[in-house]
Amino acid sequence: MKKLLTIALLAAAPLSLSANAAMSPQLESTLVAVCKAGASNKIYKFNDTMKEYRINKNRIFPRLVCNGQSYHQFALDNGADKTAKRIARYVKGSVTIKDIAMTYGEDQIMAVNY
Repeated sequence: MKKLLTIALLAAAPLSLSANAAMSPQLESTLVAVCKAGASNKIYKFNDTMKEYRINKNRIFPRLVCNGQSYHQFALDNGADKTAKRIARYVKGSVTIKDIAMTYGEDQIMAVNY
């Protein structure tokens, strides 16, 4: 019986842990510094922070979230236009296709197959 209880506890142990991964204090302070640099409208501060922490802009900027917003949107909301302009090239965009058709009559049906 004790063996069965031990096996059950070992099997349930991973479920009792938090779903959030623990972040090291160094990583957290680095990301906070990067977010602060993004909120400032000072390009030299932004560049110094990127060099100091050796930030790979292609990997970090599309994924970094500051205060629940994307890094680019965070910079814009804090009035950091210069910084946001510098970050904009790393933001993944979205493409939408809108078909515009000129119809001659309201009862005419236009179908497109592709």
